[in-house]
Amino acid sequence: MKYMLLIYHNEQKWAAHTEPERQEIYGEYRRFREETTASGHYLDGSQLASTGSATSVRVRDGRRSTTDGPFAETKEQLAGYFVIEAANLDVAIELAARIPSVRSGTVEVRPLV
Repeated sequence: MKYMLLIYHNEQKWAAHTEPERQEIYGEYRRFREETTASGHYLDGSQLASTGSATSVRVRDGRRSTTDGPFAETKEQLAGYFVIEAANLDVAIELAARIPSVRSGTVEVRPLV
């Protein structure tokens, strides 16, 4: 079964990391991707640009409107994702728990339909 692992973290806390700290975390992400690729779980994934670069689109009563930035103000923002193949939810949760941002943020595990 395919699962999407949605990675949420606090952008302000991320921005407070030094460049060497960020590079260390990126290295952990590379190792995670390499390990999940080798095990046959990895299908796709990417980091997202900050919410400041987002555009939210709505259509109400047939009229489209756009807003710069995220749809809602939250403490954690969607920062990236992985799409994995896992035998079951338990395996998907086990993989999600290995994502570096889970230590300071949240990883939402959601099956694909």
